[in-house]
Amino acid sequence: MNSAPLSGLYAPSLALVTDLYQLTMAYGYWQQGMQDREAVFHLYFRKAPFQGGYAVAAGLALAVDWVENLHFSEDDLAYLGSLRGSKGGVMFPADFLEYLRGLKFTCDIDAVPEGTVVFGNEPIMRVRGPLLQAQLLETALLTLINFQTLVATKAARIREAAGPGDQILEFGLRRAQGFDGGLGASRAAFLGGGDATSNLLAGQRYGIPVRGTHAHSWVQAFGDETQAFSAYAQAFPDDSVFLVDTYDTIEGVRRAIHVAREMRANGHELAGIRLDSGDLAYLSREARAVLDEAGFTETRIVASNDLEENLITSLKQQGARIDTWGVGTQLVTAYNQAALGGVYKLAALRKADDSGWDFTLKLSEQVAKTSIPGILQVRRYLNEYGKPRADMLYNTAEPLPDQLTMVDPLDATRRLLVKPETKFRELLEPVFSKGQRVLELPSLTESRAHAQREVQSLDPSIRRFLNPHTYPVGLEKTLYDYRTELILEKRPVRGA
Repeated sequence: MNSAPLSGLYAPSLALVTDLYQLTMAYGYWQQGMQDREAVFHLYFRKAPFQGGYAVAAGLALAVDWVENLHFSEDDLAYLGSLRGSKGGVMFPADFLEYLRGLKFTCDIDAVPEGTVVFGNEPIMRVRGPLLQAQLLETALLTLINFQTLVATKAARIREAAGPGDQILEFGLRRAQGFDGGLGASRAAFLGGGDATSNLLAGQRYGIPVRGTHAHSWVQAFGDETQAFSAYAQAFPDDSVFLVDTYDTIEGVRRAIHVAREMRANGHELAGIRLDSGDLAYLSREARAVLDEAGFTETRIVASNDLEENLITSLKQQGARIDTWGVGTQLVTAYNQAALGGVYKLAALRKADDSGWDFTLKLSEQVAKTSIPGILQVRRYLNEYGKPRADMLYNTAEPLPDQLTMVDPLDATRRLLVKPETKFRELLEPVFSKGQRVLELPSLTESRAHAQREVQSLDPSIRRFLNPHTYPVGLEKTLYDYRTELILEKRPVRGA
């Protein structure tokens, strides 16, 4: 039994952050001599989260860090060597473990930059390289990209609801899914549009601004509310935000003003008050009126209490006078969607004689779950104002025709003729080439700014929360035709 279940968790090697079946498949490939056959996998999701119209790609920097440090330590190999099958025999023989000991990452990885808006069935990442290596990346890449993209998208939606002028503070660590969930959520929330976090470790690790107020226990620890506020002001004369709803909210605001006058007399200003319960629309309007009448027009009103994009929208519609939103549980847990549902699918495999590619797909009874074969790229077409118009998936292994036509993969009657002069940009960019990183990653702040530009570039009909417009994503026609042929070839014909 490990005596350090937390501090001993994040060892220098994170190669075992994977599922058992990745290693069993890797051993099977190695045993069959297939380990070095060139393969192409795509990482993507099928449907935008939160019943929304888009997602914000996130997690690439974490994925790059994991890939660059991928190796099997002696402890990893010893553990794998200790595993036994159902009959008691070793699961992984010594010569395979020796192969893993010397394994060097040599894949190409292309990916969408963090902060880019993406849509269903579009590759966020493309991995190309030896089959065994590419297979081993699956679980960790999905773990990192799925969660980061989910929370970044939630944060972007909260930013949409709050508007550009309001502050968004992420307060969710105590409700997060463990330490790692809290840290990852803080990063993704900032990337997606948050302004600061209460999570000090996230501040230290990622350079995110940290903000906070005080708890109800602070007020309860003193003889009365005024004394509590005064003591806090002594400790933080220029950074005080008083939590005013421990007993009676409006009376708490008046007591905050009493202390704020003392602060002003000493050359300091009350930064804000926080509302954490009750009718936030009504109480914020009342608090704003009391503060303004007393001459504290610049004092901010912070609100918390299970906030998310729909409630913020409602409060805005009700005339709430809130300018800072403390969002916790609903953001870090990405309520009300437990996971993004991203997948990692094999799309191409070199023929055994190296004469070309076998393009592969996974069939399903559900059309939306049938994968797309090829070595895919995503081309984003822009309108005359430089805004996204439509995205086209195409197979880079085949020449493009002179006249491009996009076909909706779910409805072949819906087609879009692409004019030759239409401007575009390719979304997947080289990150690793033959195992060596070739991309200088932007800072988290730069990725955050990119995300905000990307979301705002979308038409409001796509950004809205209720019944958003479907952004056009289609297959280049020759790819669509080939996929259809492959489906017919692979699907058995049944009799009536």
